[in-house]
Amino acid sequence: MTISLEEVKRLKELTGVGLTDAKHALEEADGNFDKALEEMRKKGLTKAEKRSEREASQGIVHSYVHGDRIGVLIEVNCETDFVARTDNFKTLVHDLAMHIAATAPRFVTLEDVPAQERESKEAEFTEKIKNEGKPEKMLPQIVEGILKKHFAEQCLMEQPFIKNPDVTVGDLIKNYISKLGENIVLRRMARFELGVNE
Repeated sequence: MTISLEEVKRLKELTGVGLTDAKHALEEADGNFDKALEEMRKKGLTKAEKRSEREASQGIVHSYVHGDRIGVLIEVNCETDFVARTDNFKTLVHDLAMHIAATAPRFVTLEDVPAQERESKEAEFTEKIKNEGKPEKMLPQIVEGILKKHFAEQCLMEQPFIKNPDVTVGDLIKNYISKLGENIVLRRMARFELGVNE
């Protein structure tokens, strides 16, 4: 079985691992690129989750203006000034700002949804499902699914990334955590649209 250098480089690029690790992953997957990528992502995301517990107090504040009508201001933190100055980090921050301009999320994570708003929607959806005649014991599960979908569309981390809808914004950030080797946190965001008061 021959593994091409191009495939090794491609796997390295997509996962942020070293060439040796990429080659080893391809060998373990018998040259199957997709299988190797899946395994490397699992390992990388596990490492990323461990890193997400570390303190992130460096970073940048970035502004993005789209067509003089929509403006976004975000603060994204990482662990060191060194990483904050890298092109990779700046690309991520810019992409996040563009995504926010395009999708207008109201919250960063599902945890940021106010309890009062969640309870109000839960009551509304429960009433709607009851009126559809669904079995009583299934109501909590059905309503929870509808609630999650409803708020996922409004939470930045749950939204499909505009440049690659196969990954959520949350997964995109985890991929960068894995690639850059530091915790990354989107601390704050503000979106302004001409003539729209929020």
